[in-house]
Amino acid sequence: MTSPTLQEIRSFIQISEKVATAGQPTASQFADIKASGYEVVVNLAMPNSTNAIANEQELVETQGMEYVYLPVIWEEPTLDDINRFFNTLKANAERHIFVHCALNMRVSAFMYLYQRTQQQVSHEVAIESMNQIWTPNEIWQTFIDQVIENYQ
Repeated sequence: MTSPTLQEIRSFIQISEKVATAGQPTASQFADIKASGYEVVVNLAMPNSTNAIANEQELVETQGMEYVYLPVIWEEPTLDDINRFFNTLKANAERHIFVHCALNMRVSAFMYLYQRTQQQVSHEVAIESMNQIWTPNEIWQTFIDQVIENYQ
């Protein structure tokens, strides 16, 4: 599924055969995402995030992909945010999903939590992709711990 073109998207990571994550793609990169077989684009960035594209939904839908917008406030991720994310991934489990935010920080944390709590992937395996992007700050580590505890 991964094409060399997708590797050019900021902080691109292929999580599985059907799921990839990244930072904010450019407007033209949505065509590459579609050409690589993705059917759903999930955006966790805020409208004022780094390099946000005001007409992203239109760009994605013009390519024939579904657009799901789940903005997560950087300083305040919530259980509602993670539950909406989990539900979106579950509802589209048979489809190819491209998930992004501004820098792949929100997304890498959410994917870690999805793998740990919904797919029962080990911490050691699930943390690998997040570690490629960042080490969570205090706000995010507290949130991660809260979600893990909530789903045990």
